[in-house]
Amino acid sequence: MKENKFNLPSINEARRRTKCAAKIEHLEFKIPEDIKDLGVGRSYFIRTYGCQANERDSEILAGILETMGYQKSEEFDKADLILLNTCAIRQNAEEKVFGEIGNLKRLKRTNPELIIGVCGCMAQEEATIKRLLSKYPWVDLVFGTHNLYNLPQLLKNVLFSKEKTIEVFSKEGEVIEDLPSSRLQKHKAWVNIMYGCDKFCAYCIVPYTRGKERSRLMEDILKEIDELIAEGYKEVCLLGQNVNAYGRDLDIKGGFGALLEAVAKTGIPRIRFMTSHPWNFDDQTIAICAKYPNIMPYIHLPLQSGNDEILRKMNRRYSAKEYKELYDKLKKAIPGCSFTTDIIVGFPNESDEAFKDTLDMVDYCQYDNAFTFIFSRRKGTPAYDMEDAIDMKTKEERLAILNKKVAHYANLANQRFLNTVVEVLVDGPSKKNPDIYAGYSKENKLVNFKANNVKIGDLVKVKITAVKSFSLDGEMIEDK
Repeated sequence: MKENKFNLPSINEARRRTKCAAKIEHLEFKIPEDIKDLGVGRSYFIRTYGCQANERDSEILAGILETMGYQKSEEFDKADLILLNTCAIRQNAEEKVFGEIGNLKRLKRTNPELIIGVCGCMAQEEATIKRLLSKYPWVDLVFGTHNLYNLPQLLKNVLFSKEKTIEVFSKEGEVIEDLPSSRLQKHKAWVNIMYGCDKFCAYCIVPYTRGKERSRLMEDILKEIDELIAEGYKEVCLLGQNVNAYGRDLDIKGGFGALLEAVAKTGIPRIRFMTSHPWNFDDQTIAICAKYPNIMPYIHLPLQSGNDEILRKMNRRYSAKEYKELYDKLKKAIPGCSFTTDIIVGFPNESDEAFKDTLDMVDYCQYDNAFTFIFSRRKGTPAYDMEDAIDMKTKEERLAILNKKVAHYANLANQRFLNTVVEVLVDGPSKKNPDIYAGYSKENKLVNFKANNVKIGDLVKVKITAVKSFSLDGEMIEDK
């Protein structure tokens, strides 16, 4: 395969931030006539890595492909087009993707017409492109996070010109509306409210891969939610790298709190949001969360570290004291609220005392769950070049200590549900036992329960009969 002219990423360009408002484009999405049936008789398979933003991007990619006539393949090795939608947040996640790309070589050998594409956050990194070009020549297509809408033209280049195509833009980004979508579920949906991030935490690659913070218009978000309600959806999760910063770039009065209230007034039964940055979580938003019963009592509030010096080096912009004060406000305002968090251990030169401060914060907050990680260096971020005297063995030991504490409090938090009745949104039956169903409570607790005559999307009452650290067991209560 020949090589097309490449548009390559640039970390220096990705760092740029201007005061100009992002462009908002309402596209009447159309496939060009010469390729509108390009996918007829062909199938696609998308493998998604990473966060909910990537999952939402994959739904849009699937929608575009199905508009072109492609059919979704349930079997990886029988598809005509394979897209890997990647995550760049940690090194081990990237290595997993490269391992998968390596495995695809055998499929390409047996089916030379197979199109292999890599997209998402990894594609926005200069090192990824260099590695793909030097070691993985069987990859045909690479594109980033800013040009999903151009997938039809990119596929045309690959299929008609038989050229390797790389189109990655390092820029602040736009807001592109009205793209087609093929949602993974029919009862709950991801809804983007903004894109990008301007926080530039020292360890995080996301501001470079996703561009600057840019909000969707409130009317566009509400229109999407109204359409979901009309289609029978019961739950939406409002998505952003930092949802609490929503509307600042557009000078929307009331910001995220105002949007949250407007969404609550649509009447959709369940509303969630993620992710919240503690620095931007204001009192108005707390009051709105407490006011509306269809805003679920669950908040993901990333901590990262409980030590002030480490938080400063991370560029998190809050202190441990300020985090506690916010947590206390939320706990008081929203009775029964569940809390989860993110914690990094082994940040460069994290002392024993600093790690103990993190453990003390976990003791204080007693989280329902925590997503815990060992620090991963990301090239291009400030933390990449920080000297570090802490060995990996110590970091692994700290992670084990932290995880043991997290599991203890997760189990303790779940004990309050024993012998109580919770409302569960049904996700579906167990593959192993058709009499056991799974779903989530308002508090975002995974509930496995016995039931008859229920279907995906039902809201049911379940009595909790057993408690585990990270899930609940129960039996559905029939309405009388």
